[in-house]
Amino acid sequence: MSEYKSDISGWLVRRATWHLWVVVVAVLGALAGRTARVTSDGGMDNAIVVRAARGWLAGGSPYDDPHFLYLPSAVLAAVPQVLVPPAVLGVLVPVGVVGCLVGGWGCALRLHGVALRSRFAALGLIGLAVGFAPFAHLVLLGNWTATAVLALPLGLLLAGRGRWVAAGVVFGAAVALKPLLAPVGLLFVFAGRWRGVGVMAGVPVVASVGAALVLPDPAGFLTRTLPFLLRGDDGFVRLYEASPVAVLPRVGVPVAVAGGIGVVAAGVGVVCAYLRWRRGGGGPLRLSETAAMLMLSAFLVSRPSYDHYLLVVVPVLVAGLPREGAVVRGVWFWLAMVPQLPGVSWPYLEAVERRAFRDAVTLCGLAVAVAVGCLRSARVFSPPPPLPVPSSRGSAPSTPPVAPPLNPTGGSAPGPPGDGPPTHPTRSARRLDSGASGAGGVGE
Repeated sequence: MSEYKSDISGWLVRRATWHLWVVVVAVLGALAGRTARVTSDGGMDNAIVVRAARGWLAGGSPYDDPHFLYLPSAVLAAVPQVLVPPAVLGVLVPVGVVGCLVGGWGCALRLHGVALRSRFAALGLIGLAVGFAPFAHLVLLGNWTATAVLALPLGLLLAGRGRWVAAGVVFGAAVALKPLLAPVGLLFVFAGRWRGVGVMAGVPVVASVGAALVLPDPAGFLTRTLPFLLRGDDGFVRLYEASPVAVLPRVGVPVAVAGGIGVVAAGVGVVCAYLRWRRGGGGPLRLSETAAMLMLSAFLVSRPSYDHYLLVVVPVLVAGLPREGAVVRGVWFWLAMVPQLPGVSWPYLEAVERRAFRDAVTLCGLAVAVAVGCLRSARVFSPPPPLPVPSSRGSAPSTPPVAPPLNPTGGSAPGPPGDGPPTHPTRSARRLDSGASGAGGVGE
């Protein structure tokens, strides 16, 4: 991004002073420190994975806990946490979650060509931490969604540089830890990167099969967790799910109708993502907006679908703010973010169990805003055709006539194909050359 623009985007991409970075460290340090004080095992959601690993080490099945919704590979990934003293784990996990969020923001900035030391890098991170409630919520829970927040922009950054196989490795590793980024596989299909598709699918399959072989219940994810996700009949979990499939039945809509609405909305979102990719243009915006639309489409129909899932797509989109034509430059994007302002009590939604209604408004609003951006006219992203340069002579054509090559005696008889003008052109040829040089051709 250019630092010499006179508008606000030019000011944002210039280098930040050290004062801003002090504020960044203070805000993020406060979030991590508070989580370390009020939680155990790094947060409620991280504790679920840790308990599953402890149960496996004790000879049990990690899928005895119905809230363990991860692939078998996540069990082995959680084993190192069991070996760490609880007091140390309570500090390492929130610091690690914050590190993933910061790393994801940095990769999103580099995807859009924004310097990591810019004012926008510092202000954007502060804004996400203090102005977007799911940020602090994710740190407090210690949920492994943080790995997806880092993996999505990192994978898109690699894909933007033509390294699709490496991007497949990143996305596959993230799916092995938590199968949240599986919808991004459609991005590889849109791009026709079949090797990337194979790598992205192969990494979690190999990791999960290898881990399942050492579990007492190798098929537990397929026989116990997957049916649980499809039924969605957990009364506790349902209170915090933000997808229309979960929220609409709470206001009296039949479950079958709500499911149909969610499926249709997700299908429309996938079509919008495909059209955005086919349209091309926009550079990094093509990657970020297509991936964000795919993820939002999945969130509209998936069970579960929590507020902190929004952190997977929001930083990638917000980082494109300095780019002309970005979705985040539209007012509807920011209106959708209003329900996530921390400290605002909304009438009839004060209870924690009703927070899902606010999250559903944000999810649906973001999906609509990104979908509209995907369907915008192609001329927003396509550069205008070059205009002909006017001639310095009023009656001269925009493209000068080409004089026939001259023979060595000064005549105008054409020579063999590919022959150029003579070494010593005659006076008439010089006059012709000088007249042609005054008329500008197209594209000069």
